This record gives sequence, C-alpha cells and structure tokens, in this order.
Amino acid sequence: MKSANQRFAGRYRPPGPKRSPLITPEGAATLKYELDDLWSNKRPVITQAVREAAALGDRSENAEYIYGKKMLREMDSRILYLQRRLDHIKVVDGVPSNPNKVYFGAWVTLIDDDDNERQYRIVGPDELNPSSGYISIDSPLALALIGKQLDDRVELSDLDKGYDIIAITYLSASPTNQ
Repeated sequence: MKSANQRFAGRYRPPGPKRSPLITPEGAATLKYELDDLWSNKRPVITQAVREAAALGDRSENAEYIYGKKMLREMDSRILYLQRRLDHIKVVDGVPSNPNKVYFGAWVTLIDDDDNERQYRIVGPDELNPSSGYISIDSPLALALIGKQLDDRVELSDLDKGYDIIAITYLSASPTNQ
C-alpha cells in the first residue's frame, strides 16, 4: 500500500518564490478594479446561474450546475488572492531622490552589443507585461539594473549578453507615448 506522501506526490506544488510587494499606482488601481468587477459584476451573475441550475433538479448529473460551481470556486480563489495581495502591496509613487539612477518605476533604455535598442519599465510582479516593456522587479534583468546609472554596463551571465544604459526616465506612461 502506498503511503500518504506517495499517493499525493503528484498533487503537491512547492510554494513559488517570494514576490516583491512593490507596485505602481496604476498597477494598484488595476488590481482594485479587477477585484471590484469580480465581486460586484461577475460573481452575482455566476451565482444566479448556479442557483437556476440547482433549481432544475438532480445536481449530480447537471453539467450547468457542476460547471457553475467550478467557476465560482475559481472566481472566489482569485477574489481571495486579490484581497490578500492588496493588503500587502506597497504603492511606490513619485520620483526617487536620485533620478539619475535606476530604481522601481523607472523606464530604462538599453542598447545591446549588436546596437539593438530596448526599453523597459521596472514594475511589480502583478504588472508584468513583456509586450509593453514592463518587467518585474524580481526578474534577473531588473535586479541587475537597480542602482545603476546612465552609461553603466549591465552583464547578464545567464544569457551571455551585455547592455549599456542610455536613458533613464521616471514617467507614468511609456516615454515613447509622451
């Protein structure tokens, strides 16, 4: 007979790495909006659908009821996550005391060894969006950039790549959109 550890070994997932509590004002507003929308708009609709499906009779063979309950569990899980995350985040607003160095919220323009220019904004892990140039403060690139200044060189040993910092700005939106 298998022990409890062997039976549930496939289900266990180790906890993920600790994430930074930092977030931009825009990111905090997005999380609050998502929480309000889930709680006020989407959850009542699913709850009503589950209630109507339950009224149809036998719940064990009622696919609409089973699916609705599953959606409700997933939504409640996301709501709980957002509530806990909003309690622990720290909104970072404004320009740091030394705007010539890279800190949280900075837009950093880099040029690699092949003269390819890239622009990134260092944001919290909840705001990660690589297609918009938003990288998490927990990422290797952001960790390498923090504290650097204009014209500093950043080497990423994992990728065998190097970047030179050619611009640092502290704006809410993308500097190219300003």
